Amino acid sequence: MSGLRAEVGDLVRDSTGRQAIVTDIRQKQTWVLRRPTGGMAHQWETDDPDSLHVLETRASRSARRRDAP
Repeated sequence: MSGLRAEVGDLVRDSTGRQAIVTDIRQKQTWVLRRPTGGMAHQWETDDPDSLHVLETRASRSARRRDAP
């Protein structure tokens, strides 16, 4: 899915290789990330959205969960 700009709810890989969920985009300048599991206790930010590789969009993740048995 490369080429997509990460949006809130997307599963991404950051420049260090960590997987994350985008939880917020502040003023179109700062992307707030959290681990895919484990809640909101550990968050970090990036001001370089092009460093985020979209692994799965929010819509795709929602559809997969909806279709799961």
